[in-house]
Amino acid sequence: MCVSATRSGTAANVPAAARSKQPAACAAVAARNHHPMFQQQRTAGICRARSRSLLAPAHCSSISSSSRRQWLHASPMSAALKQQQQQQRQQQQGPTQRRISGICRVLTESAQLEIGSQAPAFELPDPLTGKTVSLAAASAGAKATLVMFICNHCPFVVMLKGAIAPLAKEYQSKGLAVVAISSNSSETHPQDGPDKMAEDAKAQGYTFPYLFDESQAVAKAYKAACTPEFYVFDADLKLTYHGQFDDARPNNGKPVTGADLRVALDAALAGAGLPADFKPRPSIGCNIKWHPNQEPEYFGSQIVKK
Repeated sequence: MCVSATRSGTAANVPAAARSKQPAACAAVAARNHHPMFQQQRTAGICRARSRSLLAPAHCSSISSSSRRQWLHASPMSAALKQQQQQQRQQQQGPTQRRISGICRVLTESAQLEIGSQAPAFELPDPLTGKTVSLAAASAGAKATLVMFICNHCPFVVMLKGAIAPLAKEYQSKGLAVVAISSNSSETHPQDGPDKMAEDAKAQGYTFPYLFDESQAVAKAYKAACTPEFYVFDADLKLTYHGQFDDARPNNGKPVTGADLRVALDAALAGAGLPADFKPRPSIGCNIKWHPNQEPEYFGSQIVKK
């Protein structure tokens, strides 16, 4: 989820001189640090938002700088102001995760998809080749199929790119079909648009199609919630695994090995179930960047809260 830099204080910390000079018109400024926009809990997520302070009315300058700073971080928000500011925020921002400046990357867990589910069919364009690729064609004759939801910019994907390409190539030689999909909105994130996808696929040396889900219908059909997400299907395109690549996360110090995905791929290629002592863990990463006001119903329920 998000980390916004805030400060906190108590009314007891506000000098009497400052309290005596608090004009009613400055209430919006007094409420600054209690605004929901500045109340983001610190978690393991990554937020690129750059929050700005609410502007103070000019006549607040009668308060000394030091007293004013203390007061701004201590004064409570009235219920009326809180409701008014929330209404303004909803009108300006809608239900998306945008902040005043920048875009928030919400730490999101993959949604649970029933094991044994049939892989939803799709036909999507490959920006690198200009061809349209279908799941049926890509998986024809394969012992198992890997479908990945990735993107160009997410740090959770970026740290895996150097391992995804060789792992895919290794398992393709064993009979695995591999398809990657980007469903991020190029409207809000042009760095994930088709032109940049083609550049990234070429730079990474992908030996599999990297497809663009412009309508985001395929992501919704798979209940994809974050990047990266990994789905393993058997020869009949029945889901055998949906989970993480491995335990590595940005800045957690764990090596990128693909250990979890390898267990799932080995089992699928052998036509066997997952080992009894293997417990799949959901993938964690940036939320898929949905088109504004077109988030799926399950969006939000997978946001990591701890």
